Formats: sequence, structure tokens, C-alpha cells
Amino acid sequence: MSFDVLQKKIREMKNPTVAGLDARLEYVPEFIVKEAIEEYGETRKAAAEAIYRFNCGLMDALSDIVPAVKPQAAYYENLGWEGMEMLERTIRYAKEKGLFVIADIKRGDIGTTASAYSEAWLGKTKIGDELVSGFDADCVTLNGYMGSDAIKPFLKDAQSEDKCVFALVRTSNPSAIELQDMMAGDRLVYKVMAELVDRWGKTTDVGEFGYNRVGAVTGATYPSDLRQLRKLLPHTFFLVPGYGAQGGTAEDVHFAFDRYGRGAIVNSSRGIMCAWKKTGNNGTDYAEAARAAAIEMRDAIRAVTPIL
Repeated sequence: MSFDVLQKKIREMKNPTVAGLDARLEYVPEFIVKEAIEEYGETRKAAAEAIYRFNCGLMDALSDIVPAVKPQAAYYENLGWEGMEMLERTIRYAKEKGLFVIADIKRGDIGTTASAYSEAWLGKTKIGDELVSGFDADCVTLNGYMGSDAIKPFLKDAQSEDKCVFALVRTSNPSAIELQDMMAGDRLVYKVMAELVDRWGKTTDVGEFGYNRVGAVTGATYPSDLRQLRKLLPHTFFLVPGYGAQGGTAEDVHFAFDRYGRGAIVNSSRGIMCAWKKTGNNGTDYAEAARAAAIEMRDAIRAVTPIL
């Protein structure tokens, strides 16, 4: 089961973290951008190639210490078809490096549209007599605020393709409270969503570590809520954004794990990608800087959360 694959990678590396691949062009060292522009001009193709080379360099530096990567689709869509083609290549390269791929797409539509999104990211599309994969991610993020109709098509493909999903529950952004902290009857909205995630998860199988196929996005910036959600959702794997640049700490994310240090993976994007901006070497050491930042994050979390 897909979350079993992820948990095994976490245990092998003793590292419950995922590196976000959310590169804007300004996150890429100038020498890489310059090379791409010299080759392709000031075009979307040049930007896509620069980011792809950056991504590959990051994955080369991280693949033996970080179990997973999380490309955010928006940073590829903004470069048109060239960006989306580059995203497909990025996912393919990540898998060649043995990395678990969480596609951060936050889709939340319904009906046949949801089915098409699911085919694109998790499942297969029929072309003649052949079934052909799209982006072929291991896992995706979803927005379930349209209800079960937005989630069920993905669960069908997750089950048949041995993959998994993360649904938004308690997000890390400051304005989340505008909706998620509102009362719905006698419950907070994010707890209603947590109960839905639990219900959706119960329709899927449970893996050897006790987690079903429906995970939850639960932000590091609300540690007390993390603690409550861990109790409410004992069979739900957590994706924890908000570490580092958004203010979350190792002590905060500790509450996302069970007593064995299992059941959660913590994301850092800019903290790893942009670590080179703090070294004073104009990005020539971006891979080494990313690796050092990832190791520092791993060690900080392991200091408070044993991974058994």
C-alpha cells in the first residue's frame, strides 16, 4: 500500500521529511538561468529548462537522505505547456532516483472533471486498446470542501493503482481561520473535514503500519490542533506544511507523529531550495547548501521525534 512505501522509506532514512520542488525562476542560481537563456532565449522554454536542471541537481543531492519530493503544480503551470512537460520530466527523474512523489495539485472539482483529474495524476487514460499513464504521481493533495464527489474518483484510482491522497484539513496559512475556525453546529469546520477524511479513509484498505489511503494536510503552524487531530485520526497519515519559512519548528511538528514516530511527513520548500542564498557563493554550491539544510531539518526533527 502506497503509504506503506512512504513509511518504509522514512524508516530506512530515519527522516520524515519531504522536499518541496516549488521553484520560481528567482529561486534558481543565476548561472543556471544564464545558460538556459543563452540556449533558448528569454522564453518559457528557457525558464522550464533552468528549473528542470535545478530540480535534478537538488534531487541528485537529496535522494539518499530525503524519502520524498513534492512538486507544486502552480510553479509549472505558470510556464504553459513547457512547464507542464517539465513537471512530467521532473516526476520521472524523481522516480528514477527512488523518491516518493507527492504531486501538490489541490484539485477539488466534481463528477467527470474529478475523474479526468484523477486519471491525469494517479490513474490511466484509455487510448485505443491501451491504458496510458499521465503524470503518474504516487500521491496527490486534494481540496475536499466540495464534499465526497471531489474525492471518490481519486480513491478509485488510488485503490486500483496502489496510490494515496492527502486531503486538506487544517492548513498552515494565516487566513485559514476565516473558514476553518468557524463553527458548524457544535464543531469547528476543520474538525468536520477531519471527520470526513476519517470516513473516506475507512472505505479503503489499511496498510501494515495502520494507515489507510486518505491522508490529511495538517499545518505545523497550529501545533495544539495537530495534537488533537492526531488523536482524532489514528489511522490517517499526515502531510505537514509550514515548517521553517512559515514558522513551524521541530517541536511543533512532533505532535503530528504517533508514539513510534510514524504517520507523518513534514514539508520544507524554500528552506531547502533557497539555502544557497545564505552561503554567499552565488548559487554555485546550491546542491551542497540544499543537502546541508535537509540534514539540519532531519536532525532537528529526530532530536524530538524518534523514528522507529
